[in-house]
Amino acid sequence: MDDRGPAPASSRAPAARLLAALEATLGWLGAAILATLFLVVMAAVVRRYVFGGGFVWSDELAIWLHVALIAVGAPLAMTGVLSMRLDVLVRLLPPAWRRVADVLAGGIAVQGALLLAFGGTGVAMLVGGTSTVLGLPESLRFAAFALGGGLMVLVLTLRTALDRGWGGALASLTLGLAFYELAQLPSGLILTTPSLGAALLAATGLLLGVPLPLALLAGASIAGAFGGLMPEPAIVQNTVAGVSKFLLLAIPFFLLAGELLTSGGLAERLVRFAASLVGHWRAGLAQTSLVSSVLFSGASGSSVANAAFGAKVMAPTLVARGYPPAHAAGIVAGVSMLDNIIPPSIAFLLLATATNLSVGSLLVGGFVAGGVLAIALAIGIHLTVRHVVDAAPKASGRERAASFVGALPAIGLGIVVVAGIRFGVVTVTEASALAVAYALVTCLLLRSLNGRGVLAALRSTATETAAIGLLIGASAPFAFLLALDGVSDRMAGLVTALGGGPYAVMLLANCVLLVAGLFLDIGAAILLLAPLLLPVAVAAGLDPIQFGVILVVNLMIHGLTPPLGILVYVVSGITRVPPGAVFRAVLPLLGVLLAALAVLSLGAAAWPSLASSSLALALKALF
Repeated sequence: MDDRGPAPASSRAPAARLLAALEATLGWLGAAILATLFLVVMAAVVRRYVFGGGFVWSDELAIWLHVALIAVGAPLAMTGVLSMRLDVLVRLLPPAWRRVADVLAGGIAVQGALLLAFGGTGVAMLVGGTSTVLGLPESLRFAAFALGGGLMVLVLTLRTALDRGWGGALASLTLGLAFYELAQLPSGLILTTPSLGAALLAATGLLLGVPLPLALLAGASIAGAFGGLMPEPAIVQNTVAGVSKFLLLAIPFFLLAGELLTSGGLAERLVRFAASLVGHWRAGLAQTSLVSSVLFSGASGSSVANAAFGAKVMAPTLVARGYPPAHAAGIVAGVSMLDNIIPPSIAFLLLATATNLSVGSLLVGGFVAGGVLAIALAIGIHLTVRHVVDAAPKASGRERAASFVGALPAIGLGIVVVAGIRFGVVTVTEASALAVAYALVTCLLLRSLNGRGVLAALRSTATETAAIGLLIGASAPFAFLLALDGVSDRMAGLVTALGGGPYAVMLLANCVLLVAGLFLDIGAAILLLAPLLLPVAVAAGLDPIQFGVILVVNLMIHGLTPPLGILVYVVSGITRVPPGAVFRAVLPLLGVLLAALAVLSLGAAAWPSLASSSLALALKALF
C-alpha cells in the first residue's frame, strides 16, 4: 500500500474505467463461452439418445471450451469474493505492517500470474502438432492460459491501484517481477524434499492474503530453486492438463442449474414444501431451513450457492421471527454444508477427479453421510433454539399436497440427475447438462425467469467456474510435487508406527484433515490430500468409497470454521453480520457435526463397505 494512501480520484478515474470495461468484457465473454459449452454438450446428448450416435468432435471441443472459460474468467475470480483469500490475520496487524503485508501479498500474486503468462507463452511456442479430432493447434490451450495470466496481472494491478494507490500497485508489480526472476535461479540450497520449499512459500502467501490458486502456483515455481524436478513449462502443462478432463464439465453445469433454480424461484417452492413438513415443530423455521437445504442439495451440488440463497431468503425471515441476526446467519451457514455431501455433489466430482474413484459409488455413500449429518443438525437446532417460539400451525394434508406439487419441478431435477448417474443411464457430465436444460425449460415454462435472468446466471456461473477451475489447475502441479517427494510413503510410515490398523489410519487421517482444513480451501484440500491419504487407507483395509466420503465430510465441516470458513463468509457478506459473530453462533452446530463425523468414522473402520453396500441394495430394490 502506498504510504500516502489511495491515489486522488482524478488519477484513479482512468484505471476505474479501464477495469470496469475489462471486467464487463470478460464477464460477457465468459457467459458466451459457457452458453456455447452447454449447447455443444446438449447437442451431443440429443444426438446420442435420440438419433443413436454421437459427434466425434463434441467431447474434445467441450474440453477446449472449458479451458477457455477458466482462462477468461480467472482474472475476475482472483479479485472478487471467490478469490479464496485468507486475510483475517493481516487485518490484525498494525497499519504500517499491514501495508508491508499487502505489498508482499501483491508481489506473490503477481508472481503466480506471471508464471501462467510467461510459462504459457513459452509452452505454446514449443508445443507442436494438432488436436486429434478438431485439427486445431495444441498450442492454443496453453496460449489461452498465457492470455489469462497476463489479464490477471493487469486486473490485479488495476484493482490494487484503486484500493491502495498507484505506489502500492507498482511496488507489488515490481516485487512480483523480482520474485518471478529469482524463482528461475538456483538458490544453492538443495532440499531432500523440494516440495517443502514450495509449501512454505504457498503457506506464506496464503497467510498474507494471496488468492489460494496463485499462492499454489507461486509455491510450485519456487521448488526448482531448491532442487525440484518440475521446471516452469512442466508446471504450466500440469495446470492445463489438470482442467482438461471431461468429468470436470459437470461442475459449471451443476453450478448453472443451481443458479437457474434460485433465479427462477423454484428454490423458494422447496422452502414452502419444507415448511409444510416441519414448520410446526419446535424451532420450526430453523428446521425448515434444514429440510430446504436437504431438498436443494438434490438439485444444486454447491454449498456456496445454497448458502447464498439461504442468506437472501431464509435469514431475513428467521430474524423477523425473533432469531438474533448472528444466530439466523449461523443456522443458514450450518445447514448449507449439506449440499456438497448429498448428491449430486461437486466435492465428490473433485474427489473422483483426484483419485479415480467411482462417482456413482461416491454418490451412494453421500446419501448415508448426508442422512447422518442432517439428523445431527436437526438435533443441534432443537437443542440450541430455546428462546424463540416460531412454530407455525400444522399444515393440513391438502396444504402439504399442494406445496409438494408446487415443489415437484425442483424435486424432479434431483431425481433425474441422481437416478440417471447411479444406474448408468447417463454419464455425470451428461446428467449435469440435462439438469441445466431441465431447470431452464421449467423456469421458462413457468414464466419465472426471463432472458435477463438467464444471462445473469450465465455470468455468475462463468466466474465461479473459473475460480474452481483455476484452483484445480493450480493444485495439479503441487500434487505432482508431493508425489515426486514421496510424501504418501512417509505418511504410510507414520501410520505403520501408530499400528497400521483401520482405527489408527482413520484417526490420523481425520487429524490431518481437521488441521489442513483450517488453512486450505475445501477443493484444494481434496485435490492435494486425497491422493496421499487414500492409498494408506486402502492398505489398512478401509473401504476406499467410505474413506472418500468421510474425507469430504471432514473438509466440508471446515466451511464453518475460522479462519477460512467460506460458508460463513458468504452468509456474513450477504446478511451484513460480522464474520466473528457468525463463527460464534455456529459453534453448537459444529459440535454436533463433529460428533456425526466420529460416528461415520467409527462405522467405516469397524464395518468396511457395509453401509454403502446396504444402501446400494436398498436403492436397487426401491427403483
